[in-house]
Amino acid sequence: MTLKEFFEQNPRVAVAFSGGTDSALVLWAAKQYGREVRAYYVHTVFQPAFELADARRLAEGLQVPLTVVDVDVLRVPEAAANGPRRCYYCKKALFSTLWKAAADDGYTVLLDGTNASDDAGDRPGMQALKELEVRSPLRECGLTKAEVRRLSKEAGLFTWNKPAYACLATRVPTGTAITREALEKVERGETALFQLGFTDFRVRLLGDAARIQVPAGQMERAAALHNEIAQALGTDFSAVLLDLMGR
Repeated sequence: MTLKEFFEQNPRVAVAFSGGTDSALVLWAAKQYGREVRAYYVHTVFQPAFELADARRLAEGLQVPLTVVDVDVLRVPEAAANGPRRCYYCKKALFSTLWKAAADDGYTVLLDGTNASDDAGDRPGMQALKELEVRSPLRECGLTKAEVRRLSKEAGLFTWNKPAYACLATRVPTGTAITREALEKVERGETALFQLGFTDFRVRLLGDAARIQVPAGQMERAAALHNEIAQALGTDFSAVLLDLMGR
């Protein structure tokens, strides 16, 4: 099945839109091949501000209406506790809320951006999507991440080469309770690194310290800018460590 065929069969859809590469292609295809589409962005403390900005920019460029749904995910006890199945409980809560918003607008089909490269066996969140009957056109059409990027580039989407960005909750070690303060510290740290010119990195919590992971090609630059990095992150963290294993 192709994306064109999928949306010919499902011409009126709601899209859970994160602002990332995968869901951007789903939204583009729904607009290109479908009849009616609305994007829904779920806004939580787990998402950095730039994701919402990207989502607004792309939805506006595609002329697709965008609804922002606010969810206090830290009020979901199993998500805040950050156990090994945190993603399942988080996805269940978020997509249940998205389903309600979409249903209130008259939609009976809700889509997400899971692609054929995503390993269902290693993603508890995909179980929640299955239980909630959220459909994944990229996966159903057998499109891998590489193919998603190629098609996105051909479509002229600025997200075609956007680095994968897992939610901020993944920066907190499993088993350590997640707090708003911790997530805000991580976001400030990652914003600072981005402003220093780094890409595709992570700032992970290690107690009160920050453990920075950058790609191997940026390791030398990170070492050279150690004073600037320490100064930028030092107000939030007791220590700033560079992970020599890289990312």
